[in-house]
Amino acid sequence: MTAAGKWIQHWDPEDETFWNETGEKIAKRNLFFSVLSEHIGFSIWTLWSVLVLFMGPEYGLTPADKFLLTSMVTLVGAVVRVPYTFAVAIFGGRNWTIISASLLLVPTVAAFAVMKPGTSFDTFLWIGLLAGIGGGNFASSMTNINAFFPLRKKGWALGLNAGGGNIGVAAIQLVALAVIGASGGPRVLLGIYIPLIVVAAVLAALFMDNIENVKNDTGAAKDAARDAHTWIMSFLYVGTFGSFIGYSFAFGQVLTNQFGRTPLQATYLTFLGPLLGSLIRPLGGWLADKYGGAKITLYNYVAMAAATAVLVAASMQKSLPLFVVAFVVLFSLTGIGNGSTFKMIPGIFQTKALAKGLEGEEAVKYGRRLSGASMGLIGAAGALGGVGINLAFRQSFLTYGSGTGAFVAFLAYYALCFGVTWAVYLRRPATTAAAEAAAEKKPQLSYAEV
Repeated sequence: MTAAGKWIQHWDPEDETFWNETGEKIAKRNLFFSVLSEHIGFSIWTLWSVLVLFMGPEYGLTPADKFLLTSMVTLVGAVVRVPYTFAVAIFGGRNWTIISASLLLVPTVAAFAVMKPGTSFDTFLWIGLLAGIGGGNFASSMTNINAFFPLRKKGWALGLNAGGGNIGVAAIQLVALAVIGASGGPRVLLGIYIPLIVVAAVLAALFMDNIENVKNDTGAAKDAARDAHTWIMSFLYVGTFGSFIGYSFAFGQVLTNQFGRTPLQATYLTFLGPLLGSLIRPLGGWLADKYGGAKITLYNYVAMAAATAVLVAASMQKSLPLFVVAFVVLFSLTGIGNGSTFKMIPGIFQTKALAKGLEGEEAVKYGRRLSGASMGLIGAAGALGGVGINLAFRQSFLTYGSGTGAFVAFLAYYALCFGVTWAVYLRRPATTAAAEAAAEKKPQLSYAEV
């Protein structure tokens, strides 16, 4: 490793001797500071889910305006995940973490400047779009950490990395709760986060590393985009992470618009779901490491559908206690599903490498190359699910005056995700995979354990 540029010349985490003597310590250090930067990124991305609660009648915004605003912020966060994924290979994981953390100052300072009654909706919309760049930090962070850890540790490491970042959603809601409780305004909240962004960028510069052999490979992006599993996993990730981020933006607004809660009352409840969903995500990765990601994902969708059915009933009965409990349970299940689905990704491409006859380091490089590239595409698609959820809530409130119609649509989607998971990753190995293996004269390999 060269001290000036913090570049690691040799990195082989699959070598157990290297991992035990050198790799594990370095990987965990990078993981810790990656989590910190990603955590702040999530807070800034979901900033407007909190700011809209501060924006009372004097701001002149309707509930539909607020749902549109948060939908567009989610959209930008989804789109920028694609270039952020490949920025790691161009600039290096450490270098890009410094850049991406520093860029968070732009939407935060801009929001500080315009956050006052009398500002036009168009201005709020444009400034809100800037906050979307915080959503990109997840993609670059996951791609970076994926390269640091061996396959047997990826479920835990990626789950911890993503979960620590996801907690940024709950953190900004808790900070907002304290600010509102102390009769502070939205500018106080923004003023708290500006120095935290600077701290995250400085710590990344001091303690993170770049990996030399993670080279820019535009072919990997094309290969990942052509692989059907990238889009199948995108569909499944829409159901887990799309639900998590979509509900994070919408939960407070549903409580204020459907159940008549004040911003302070809503904030007392909204942080619970994102907090539990974030904390439990590493558990989803760990369970997937132990029992297989496909199995955990399948059973998790059954539980998500059941929780959503309870939400439909609670919404129709206008039962706030039942609604909140079911919503918090659903948030927790999205966290487990986030961990299990992301564990599946490297396992799928490792299985494909073995099916091609690759062995040892060649198989590892193939799996790492395609899984790293696909994570950006899958992460972007998952975040787009958050856009769909907010737009579904917007239409449901415009049409029915409540979120019940949206919940029915989400229930149907979870049922589809269950069917896809079973058909592709649990049923398929017994039929199609065997036929393919026989035709190519290769050993039968199963996706059931990914």
